[in-house]
Amino acid sequence: MTQQQRSQTHAAPRLLIEAAEAYPAFEQRMLAAKDEVLMGFRIFDPDTKLRSDEARKIGDCWADLLRHTLERGVRIDIALCDFDAVAATDLHECTWTSVRKLQDLRDSLSPDAAPLTIRPLLHPAELGLLPKALFWPAIRFRLWQLRNKAQPEADMKHSRVPGLRALLDRARELNGHPATHHQKLAVFDRRWLYLGGLDLDDRRYDDNTHDQPTQETWHDVQVLLDDPDRAAAAATHLETFADICARKAPLEKAPGLLRSLSTRRHRPNLWFMSPKSLCSEIGVAHFNHIAHAEQLIYLETQYFRAKTLARALANRAREQPGLRLILLLPGAPDSVAFEQNPALDGRYGDHLQTRCIDILLDAFGDRCLLVSPAQPRRTDTQDEGNARNSLDGAPIIYVHAKLSIFDDTAAIVGSANLNGRSLNWDTEVGVDLTDPGLPARFRDRMHRHWWPDTTPPALVDFHDDWRSRVSDDTKRAPEDRKGFLLPYNHDAARATSLPLPGAPEDMV
Repeated sequence: MTQQQRSQTHAAPRLLIEAAEAYPAFEQRMLAAKDEVLMGFRIFDPDTKLRSDEARKIGDCWADLLRHTLERGVRIDIALCDFDAVAATDLHECTWTSVRKLQDLRDSLSPDAAPLTIRPLLHPAELGLLPKALFWPAIRFRLWQLRNKAQPEADMKHSRVPGLRALLDRARELNGHPATHHQKLAVFDRRWLYLGGLDLDDRRYDDNTHDQPTQETWHDVQVLLDDPDRAAAAATHLETFADICARKAPLEKAPGLLRSLSTRRHRPNLWFMSPKSLCSEIGVAHFNHIAHAEQLIYLETQYFRAKTLARALANRAREQPGLRLILLLPGAPDSVAFEQNPALDGRYGDHLQTRCIDILLDAFGDRCLLVSPAQPRRTDTQDEGNARNSLDGAPIIYVHAKLSIFDDTAAIVGSANLNGRSLNWDTEVGVDLTDPGLPARFRDRMHRHWWPDTTPPALVDFHDDWRSRVSDDTKRAPEDRKGFLLPYNHDAARATSLPLPGAPEDMV
């Protein structure tokens, strides 16, 4: 089906900014589903509150919506990411808490209800023998800590987390799983596709005011597509990706989708911490669009740590003197900003990102605008963390979005950050949207989000307009600022960054 035919028979693509827009749209598609819903999420909490008026008529939380949908005869398949039980104990527990809730829901359905399939999936990639030996002392110490917690509550917790319980009981070999299934998508009746950076829980809920403590803010985007071709490809992906990653099925094309997929290396794997990449379509699409960009590249990402991407942007900047770049990042990684003792992974990530930004600044100069969002108020006692939880006296808004817009030609939305992990290791899914007028419409929507009650500038003026607005707001008191964007504090990131010699750059 051509873009013109699709535009005549199907709804236009919707960019959903923040969970306040995305969650109600997600709920409405569930209510409208007739035959099946296929989902793949990193985090899916059935206790998440319902937000739309229509959904709240049938219950209070997503468990109620799932029950309603199943009792209507709509089958549901949920692929959930599982996590390494030692390296990501809390996330592993989160997965299995959701699994138990979903199993309890399934057990309480009427005999006439449609089937609910729950698939907790651990990525099959494993650490090589030498990296495993290197980390073994730290792993042993972590297991000792977990095994020697004597509190009844902790014992009960461990007994209900199967991967951790098996390790504590010494019942299986420790393999170490470095990759995850990071995707966030849902397919309704093989016609509608909901996709982007948002998982489902109450932590991720925020609206366009971002008026809450800094550690509770969350900026993200999704797209909702009425597109049977892409929806069919996404449904096939959800049905097959686990077997592809496990080498049980061949990698096939997925028309209309962009994916990152990897698998375990052939045994014996002596050296590698990383999985073997099967496809990096999201990265390839970015490289292709960068190579043809002429006026403006607009990027929103949680992490900008891929040196290959930074170099591609730098090369294009030198080839195309009129090209400008806007890069929107969180003021700091969440494990750095909202903790009194910043985590090692966040500090190493800052090291990688600092190097990448240096590459950009060297090539673009003042044609590169680095910005981070912050609330138009002063930091106060409700805001947790350290000095990097604020910019110019204002609490940061945490950025989790994954959005790339190239001139007026293309917009990429998906689950992948601009780091090596997303581009090469984890399971990711995105779309490359080239419908005429759509990239400009998405860019204008982001302008109105970050600069409320203002008119989006033309493409040729976009970069300079934003630079002027950011500069003006830095001269105002936090409570008097007109928008949400301030200069990214590159020096603060450099000060807290920490190199880890020998650590793979794609690890964080």
